[in-house]
Order: sequence, then C-alpha cells, then structure tokens
Amino acid sequence: MNIVEVNQLSKTFELHILHDKMIPALHDIEFDIAEGEIIGLTGKSGSGKSSLMKCLYRTYLATGGEILYYSRGGVINLVKASDHEIIALRRSEIRYCSQFLSVIPRVSAIDVVAEPLARTEKNRDLARSKAKDLLEALGLPTALWDAFPVTFSGGEQQRINVARAIIARPRLLLIDEPTASLDQRTKDVVIGLIRDLKQEGTSVLCISHDEYTLERLADRRLHLQSGQITHAITESI
Repeated sequence: MNIVEVNQLSKTFELHILHDKMIPALHDIEFDIAEGEIIGLTGKSGSGKSSLMKCLYRTYLATGGEILYYSRGGVINLVKASDHEIIALRRSEIRYCSQFLSVIPRVSAIDVVAEPLARTEKNRDLARSKAKDLLEALGLPTALWDAFPVTFSGGEQQRINVARAIIARPRLLLIDEPTASLDQRTKDVVIGLIRDLKQEGTSVLCISHDEYTLERLADRRLHLQSGQITHAITESI
C-alpha cells in the first residue's frame, strides 16, 4: 500500500529581483512511496532534489500537480492542503531532517532531541529518556547532552538533527544527507536506526550522494536530472 503518490508535480520559481524571471525547478514528476519503503533520491547539485523534498514537506508550494498523502485520517493533497492541516501532519506523521540544524539557541541538546516526542506523548520524562538512548547510540558524549547544539561541530549537530527527526517514529521521514560529516561508526549507527524505522513501517525519502549509505538503505533509487526523473534503480538489500 502506498503512503505517498506524486502526480505530474511541477515547481517554478518566480524571481522578482530579476524582473519576475521564471526558473523551472521540477517538471511532471511522478512516483509513489510504499509503506515501509526507503527511496534514495540522487542527482547532481541543482537537479531539483531538495526542491522535490521541500514540496513534499510543503516548505515550497508546488506550481502544479498533486501530492497525495495517505494519512491516518484519510487522503490529503499536500499541494492544496490548508496550513492548519500541514502543521498537524508535521506534528504527528511527517518529519523533515535537513542537512543543517536549526534550533532555539539556548536549549540543551537533550531537550532539542526530546521535544518532538514530548509534544506528541505529553510525557517529558519519557521523551528525555528516549533522547538519552539515541544520543548514546550516536556517540554524542554525555558531557554535551546539556550543552547548546549551536556550539557543536558539524558532525555533532548532524547527530542531533537525525536523533530529533526519528525520535517520534514518523510515518514519513524526509531526510537530506543523513550521513554527511559523520565518521564510519556513526554512519553505520544512523543507517541502522533508519532501517529500524523501516521495519516499524516508516517510509523514507533520502537524499544522499554517499554510495555506501545508498547501498545499505535504499530499496530503490530515483535519479533527478534538470528537474525530471530520468530513471529508477531497484536495490537488493
């Protein structure tokens, strides 16, 4: 059963600073994501990968087409859904993990990670306990758990970002370069955590340039070139 169906999706940017110049980013994108499937999204820089992911998360509003999301409450077209519906989905079912950590400056690492679960479960102690488990698994030193992530290195911030994205076990995880800036051991831990989510039914769309990560995660790949899907590759895991 599919959790996402994308039909004839397009996205064009209008650059007002350049006399309303129109820049096409995505053209007639069509694919689906099954429940518990991990799709690797590949392509060169500028091919449209991030634009596609942000259309699914509704950071960008698509210019045309539809994105049908099969939520617990029914089918929602993410292109036409209200802001209220999108916010509700982000809180309960869909998580987006970018390459860069963006958090309130003076909040501890453990609370940054725990917040999504604390919000859904209404149990801060449980959320902090699970956050500790994730931070330990990801090799973040205990001395940093109460520190502010804005002071961390790029690799440490990436671990915080991944832990925060997966702690609440989303139904759909959109994740951009999850193993960038990570050492080999931590990279393997992240791959294992995402595969654990898959076993629990989470669907994942993962942008990555790392062949090691793609080989171990993706059930199949979609390759973007100039805003279009050029081919799909099925993996053997």
